[in-house]
Amino acid sequence: MGVGMPLWMHPRDSGAHAPARSPGLLRVVTPMHRAASAEDTTSASAAGGPPAVEVRDVSLTFETADGSVEALSRVSLQIAEGEFVSFIGPSGCGKTTLLRLIADLEQPTAGMLLVNGTSPAEARLKRAYGYIFQAPALYPWRTIEKNVMLPLEVMGFSAAERRERAQRYLALVNLSGFERKFPWQLSGGMQQRASIARALSFDPALLLMDEPFGALDEIVRDHLNEQLLRLWDKTGKTVIFVTHSIPEAVFLSTRIIVMSQRPGRIIDVIECSLPRERTLEIRETSQFVKVAHRVRVGLRAGHSYDG
Repeated sequence: MGVGMPLWMHPRDSGAHAPARSPGLLRVVTPMHRAASAEDTTSASAAGGPPAVEVRDVSLTFETADGSVEALSRVSLQIAEGEFVSFIGPSGCGKTTLLRLIADLEQPTAGMLLVNGTSPAEARLKRAYGYIFQAPALYPWRTIEKNVMLPLEVMGFSAAERRERAQRYLALVNLSGFERKFPWQLSGGMQQRASIARALSFDPALLLMDEPFGALDEIVRDHLNEQLLRLWDKTGKTVIFVTHSIPEAVFLSTRIIVMSQRPGRIIDVIECSLPRERTLEIRETSQFVKVAHRVRVGLRAGHSYDG
């Protein structure tokens, strides 16, 4: 799905929908000699009410001209409200595919997914999540403010409320003063921050982030990682984050889900109990290095996983 069709303008939607107006540092969960079970992948913090996301024994096989391609195999996972969970694994392991299943952009061939206790299709219609792509996907002919306001226009918010929300969320991502600029006048990192503001503008409980900083240089990426942590702390959103970067996964996450090469399986779940308030300097600590090492061991096992 490219620039011409943002996620909140889903091709199966028939029109606008009314908006909701209600306001030890390392614990290895899964041994490496087997795939993670449903019990292993349940968040220890999940208690009371449905989890933000529940994946039950989900598999997905694509039919192509060259035959069947098994993308995911019997994935089970629970993510509690307010968690920051990262998926990491080799290219083609199904990380983005799993994100797209949660977003109702793909349908599983087996198993079941629930988002806030409802189907992904129902969650999409309720605008329960915001999706942030690898590229900012901003319309170049609209100002930054009008890009942020676009989903609110589609959902029927008043002009005054659209403006207030755009200003509020642009301030939250430190883009106050850039409302009248066009995307091409901003750096790549600033554009991605604008796309985050747009995803937050209709106040979804869940953020789905597909390698949003992967194309940025290391300095900008580090800065945005710090900003994203502060944003998560301020908003209390549930975040599901896809990355190829071990340091990024460890720095951002409360849990790290390590996936095998295709067909994607969850083979390791690591709880990262570093302090919630983190600065980049924490990456130099022995605790951080231990978690990163465990993720690296899991990735190596994922490459050799033979079922």
